[in-house]
Amino acid sequence: MPRYTSYPTAAQFGPLDEATLRGWLREGVRPGMPLSLYLHVPFCREMCWYCACHTKATRSEARVATFADALEAEAALLAAALPGHGGVSHLHFGGGTPSILGPARMRSVMASLRSRFGLRAGAEVAIELDPRTLDEPMVETLASLGFTRASLGVQDISPEVQARIGRIQPAEMVTVAAERLRAAGLGGLNIDLMYGLPGQTVAHVEASARFVSWLGADRVAVFGYAHVDWMKPHQKAIDAAALPGVEERMEQAEAAEAVLAAAGYVALGLDHFARPEDPLARAAAAGGLRRNFQGYTTDDAPALIGLGPSAIGTLPGGHAQNLLDERAYAAAVAEGRLPVARGVALTEEDRWRGRAIERLMCDFALDLGLVPPGALPAALERMEPLVEQGLVRVGDGRVEVTSMGRRFVRQVAACFDAYLAPAARRHSSAV
Repeated sequence: MPRYTSYPTAAQFGPLDEATLRGWLREGVRPGMPLSLYLHVPFCREMCWYCACHTKATRSEARVATFADALEAEAALLAAALPGHGGVSHLHFGGGTPSILGPARMRSVMASLRSRFGLRAGAEVAIELDPRTLDEPMVETLASLGFTRASLGVQDISPEVQARIGRIQPAEMVTVAAERLRAAGLGGLNIDLMYGLPGQTVAHVEASARFVSWLGADRVAVFGYAHVDWMKPHQKAIDAAALPGVEERMEQAEAAEAVLAAAGYVALGLDHFARPEDPLARAAAAGGLRRNFQGYTTDDAPALIGLGPSAIGTLPGGHAQNLLDERAYAAAVAEGRLPVARGVALTEEDRWRGRAIERLMCDFALDLGLVPPGALPAALERMEPLVEQGLVRVGDGRVEVTSMGRRFVRQVAACFDAYLAPAARRHSSAV
């Protein structure tokens, strides 16, 4: 079942040429319009067995340096292709492990982005970090460059679970990383947890949730592990026989939510939690929570531009994804070409369906006035089994996901997905 970080989803992407992307940039960006940038760094020092991200393990500084040069070259190409705009309101470094760039290359990349795109006052500048490789020089560099938010991957604090997923990371190490970031002045701290890991129990999940609440994380994401070893061969290192079943996964997700709720966090959307005073919680309360390729966000920029191998962006004209292979990516930018590979143009129907799906994923409710009258009967017909199971209510011009149905919100959203085959709409697949 799609996670609906975009609509249409990446499953509908097809070949996209550079000329089309340049047209989208030229026609979709307007003077004064804020931009959002996502930079994908496709390297880690070692692979975690559970990982489904587009990343590779490397110890080669030359390889990382070549990539950093290509990233700056791509930034130059994009800046030249863009018409006038209002600067960057959200800048997110993801991966992989972006800190693998090191302090000097991080300073160079940030200087390039500032000079070519400009940062708006109050811009959020965020980065995903691995506590195992985060040292004091990198923390000082991030603080000096104006980073405002950091996300630490924790997953589970239990040594036995960590051993089963190839990520040994004592709780003390995470505590030190968080304290360093706070002391340096990075104001926002996100923590990622996972359930459904091999050998994981409800007690493990509860202990991890208590730990991150004690740590004082502003936002917590609790993701379900997806075992896709046919797509990610390194996941074969995980003992599939030790994975929790569907009911156990459900109990673990509910246990994490209960612990975080008791600690004062507000549940947001499918899998996020935030302190009530956090901007994400305030946006949700005001009906302004958004969803993009990075998950739940406050980012409302009309244009999200992806840089780096596999990075995906969204423009008013459509979604665009870069080449996956870092060598092909570097070769393209060296030749002066935007390294786009795949994407999909947005139709008017895609746009209203995307808005409907986003509101369901963010608000667990939808004003049916957003849906063209001619399309409503088919969507409501698809929703009938969910209504019968008590997962959703329809009435007074609204769709509302019930408390029992929140775990299945993707199934509800799928009722508005014109590309998803009916056979795929079984709510058990969304657990």
